[in-house]
Amino acid sequence: MGNKHSTVSEFSSCFSKSRGKISERLVVIQSSKGGSSGGVVGEGKTEQQVFVEMESTLKGIRDGASVLDLDPESTVGGGVEDIYGEDQATEDQLITPWTFSVASGYSLLRDPQYNKGLSFTEKEREAHYLRGLLPPIVLSQQLQEKKLMNSIREYQVPLQKYMAMMDLQERNERLFYKLLIDNVEELLPVVYTPTVGEACQKYGSIFRRPQGLYISLKEKGKILEVLKNWPERSIQVIVVTDGERILGLGDLGCQGMGIPVGKLSLYTALGGVRPSACLPVTIDVGTNNEKLLKDEFYIGLRQRRATGQEYSELLHEFVSAVKQNYGEKVLIQFEDFANHNAFDLLAKYGTTHLVFNDDIQGTASVVLAGVVSALKLIGGTLADHTFLFLGAGEAGTGIAELIALEISKQTNIPVEETRKKIWLVDSKGLIVSSRKDSLQHFKKPWAHEHEPVKNLLDAVKVIKPTVLIGSSGTGRTFTREVIEAVSSYNDKPLILALSNPTSQSECTAEEAYTWSEGRAIFASGSPFDPVEYNGKVFVPGQSNNAYIFPGLGLGLVISGAIRVHDDMLLAASEALAKQVTNENYEKGLIYPRFSDIRKISANIAAKVAAKAFELGLATRLPRPADLVKYAESCMYSPIYRSYR
Repeated sequence: MGNKHSTVSEFSSCFSKSRGKISERLVVIQSSKGGSSGGVVGEGKTEQQVFVEMESTLKGIRDGASVLDLDPESTVGGGVEDIYGEDQATEDQLITPWTFSVASGYSLLRDPQYNKGLSFTEKEREAHYLRGLLPPIVLSQQLQEKKLMNSIREYQVPLQKYMAMMDLQERNERLFYKLLIDNVEELLPVVYTPTVGEACQKYGSIFRRPQGLYISLKEKGKILEVLKNWPERSIQVIVVTDGERILGLGDLGCQGMGIPVGKLSLYTALGGVRPSACLPVTIDVGTNNEKLLKDEFYIGLRQRRATGQEYSELLHEFVSAVKQNYGEKVLIQFEDFANHNAFDLLAKYGTTHLVFNDDIQGTASVVLAGVVSALKLIGGTLADHTFLFLGAGEAGTGIAELIALEISKQTNIPVEETRKKIWLVDSKGLIVSSRKDSLQHFKKPWAHEHEPVKNLLDAVKVIKPTVLIGSSGTGRTFTREVIEAVSSYNDKPLILALSNPTSQSECTAEEAYTWSEGRAIFASGSPFDPVEYNGKVFVPGQSNNAYIFPGLGLGLVISGAIRVHDDMLLAASEALAKQVTNENYEKGLIYPRFSDIRKISANIAAKVAAKAFELGLATRLPRPADLVKYAESCMYSPIYRSYR
């Protein structure tokens, strides 16, 4: 992670295979700047009772198992210290004789981890055999940044900007993160949603060089070997997808790799996790997208999706191999899996591995934070409001559950009762008890007693919600009639159109403000420009998971957590809500500005780490006295280092 001493010797290794031999390049570098690479328990309840209550419906799916029940058999084995088995090898076993050399000359310019381009000093050019390989001018990193931002701004097409940023990441890692950190509000929509959705759709056409690991059915039985092919040995965060439900775009198969790559860029830029500690993975089990199967440029397996036992065995081998290779404390983030697999994977591995699903848990945490902060604008407590969701998949049910847990925590009312304040509408209408036998398991807790209602507008009229949340993945479903109906029951309706990308948003910011006559408090999953209505400018907020998952991941890393507990998600939500300022509220914003995201992430990380220590799930002892300062000291810095 690094520290804040003025002089630091950091050894970073990068393995590369060349001509059948394996060499390890070691660069000795010197830090040029400082920096390195919740809630009140309800009365009458013990801490343990609250922790038990805070666990979600996943506990029921797990037959009562809890993430706090640490099975010795699931907490041993693996680690990064001896992943190739040299220490255990007998005399007649073959091992790899690693050799060391210093990256210099042409190879140094081609190594994105260490390349500085025209910022190599005269002394460094002399010491590392760079004379003649670069023009004579020496530029500062700030000037490089200015030049590249001017170049990127000249592109009119977002996908061109995305490709320019990916090219930069592949040739100069620190400069890429310097641009992203310093210009986060401008570049976040470029490297992630909404542009990443288009990039995934066209990934086969724009594919230049592989990023991350591709694990397909061809690798079944060999996944541990595949993990060992990755050059970095100390991995802390893995983002993995099977590409079946990419944003709101559906099955993109192997081309979903853009999502793990984008997410991990944000883990580093926004959360400060070292790039070398991040590993993007795509599990390729085929695709049911006929257009891709017929596309000559498609880069994945040309077969229909594997399901059932074949799918489960491949995922189990992957999860097991990760723990064996990288140890107990590596975070596996499941991303954009279809509903039927997402809940099963989280339930199956949540008690034995450090796993997290951003679509279920991350979305829930960021939306809860937005709702909590919005209370200062719409009034009342969480328990005073009635929630209506359009969409009952991973995101919808995950958000609903976390809101119900928070209400339970605040009121001492059992979560089974607090769920009754929350209603969900799916493709067949309002989820009610008469439909219970035909519902998927994750929808059943939301089947309340009520007459059947066939569509969203009718549901709004009978439920009369104060908060309307869209997680349907279907665009323009918050019609004029729906928003006008919600607005007729509320002075300040809270409307959250969360589906991504922008084309799939349930409504636009302009529609929300116009149809509510400027009274709505609005936020969306993808960004919208400010809207002028009746002479007033409204700035829409963005309920972006990037507020939560980088800080959550950093908190898990710095505490050495071995499980993710729902209380950590609640702590993250509370920390985010507290970062909203009066200046934000005056503009109608329920989220803080992204320009402060590193400070926000450090505060979230501190709260998550504190909860990990409190729950007995942290392993990095002793606990730091000031977790916020410790989190900040552990964050990766993109400032160039000085080479010997």
